[in-house]
Amino acid sequence: MEREIATTPFGSRPMSLALMAAQMEAKEIPEGKAVDKWQAYRDLCEGKSVVGVGDRALAVLAGLLSFHPDDVLSEEGGLIVFPSNKQLSLRSHGMANATLRRHLGALLDCGIILRRDSPNGKRYAHKGRGGELEDAFGFSLAPLLARAEEFQAAAERVRADNRALKLMRERITLQRRDIAKLIEAAIEEGAPGAWQSLWRRFRSIVDRLPRRATVGELEPLASELDAIRDEVDIALNNFMNVTNPSANESQNERQQSDSNPDSHFEFEPALDKARGSAEPRREPQETPKTYHLGLVLKACPDIMEYAAAGIGNWRDLMATAAQVRGYLGVSPSAYEDACHVMGPEIAAIVIACILQRAQHINSAGGYLRALTEKARAGQFSVGPMLMAAFKANSAAPERRAG
Repeated sequence: MEREIATTPFGSRPMSLALMAAQMEAKEIPEGKAVDKWQAYRDLCEGKSVVGVGDRALAVLAGLLSFHPDDVLSEEGGLIVFPSNKQLSLRSHGMANATLRRHLGALLDCGIILRRDSPNGKRYAHKGRGGELEDAFGFSLAPLLARAEEFQAAAERVRADNRALKLMRERITLQRRDIAKLIEAAIEEGAPGAWQSLWRRFRSIVDRLPRRATVGELEPLASELDAIRDEVDIALNNFMNVTNPSANESQNERQQSDSNPDSHFEFEPALDKARGSAEPRREPQETPKTYHLGLVLKACPDIMEYAAAGIGNWRDLMATAAQVRGYLGVSPSAYEDACHVMGPEIAAIVIACILQRAQHINSAGGYLRALTEKARAGQFSVGPMLMAAFKANSAAPERRAG
C-alpha cells in the first residue's frame, strides 16, 4: 500500500499550497468509503462544465481508470496507477505524447488526480515477498474517491439545468406555434384587432432568439411571447363573444322557434319515420347564425373525415354531425333535444367538439344531455368550448397528411 505522505513533484515542476491542500483532502477519505469508479467517471462526464474539465482530459482519465484492477475505488484496494506514457496513450485513443501530457496537467489542475512521483520520476511499484503491493509511484485516483459526492452533485445540477432549458425551449416553441396559427386564423376569419402590429412584435422576438442560450437568456423572451399570447387570446375571445349571441338572447330565440310543434330537421332521418313523412320540415340555413364555418373546421378537423363529399357549408356540417352522433353513441332523442334547445348549427358544433375530444369523454350521450340542460337554463355558450378545441388542436402535433 502507498505511504500516506505528501510528495513534491519531480524535476522542475513546482510545489504549491493548492497541491498540498489537494493531497491533504485526498487523505481525509472516510474509512471504508468505496465508489464505483465508472459511476464516478460518468458523473464527472455529465458535470464537466461545473468541474471545469474538458472532453480530451476525460478520455485520458478513462485510460487511467482502466489500469485500476477493480471496478470499485477504495483505499484498501489501492489508489495508485502507474502506466507508462506509451500504454496510457494506447488506452486514450492513440493520443500523442505532447497532447497526453497537456491533458494530464489539466486533470491535475482540476484536482481530479494527483501525482505521486518517485525519486527518479519513473512510475513503478514495490511488491512484497508475497507479491502484495507495498508502495507505488504514479497517479493517485484518491481525489476521485474523495470528491465522488461533489461530482454527483455537479452531474445532478447539469441534468436539472438541461431539463429546465428543455422545458423553456418547449414553452417557447409552443407559444411560437400557437401565436402564429392564431393570428393567421384571426386574419383569415376577419376578426378585428391589431394583428399586423402583434405579428411584427412576435417576429421581432423570434428573430432575437439565440441558437444557444441559457434559461436566464430565454426567460425574458418567453415572457414577451406570453404577453403577446394573452393579447391574442383576449382579442379572439372578444371576437367570439361578439359573434355569439348572449345565452339569454339565444335561449329566447330558440324557445320562440321551438314553440312551433311542426318544426323538424332534415338531417335526422330516423326521426322522420317516427313523426311521419307528412310533417313540414324546417330547412337548415346555408348561412351560419353564429361562427364562421372555417373556424369550426379548424378547431374540430376530425369531423371532416366522416364527410365523404367534404364539408362546404353548414348543411354539410349538420348532416355529418347527425351521422357522427350515431358513431359516438348519442341517442336520437338526446341529439333531437340538443337541436331544439341549442339550435341545429350549435348542436352540430357541439358534436364536432365532442368528437375532437372523444378519447377524453366517457359518455358522449351523457355529456351532450348535460350541456343541453345547461343551455336550457341559459348557462351554456359554445364559444369557450370551441375556443378550447381550437387551442388544443393548434397545440397538438401536426396532423399527418392523408
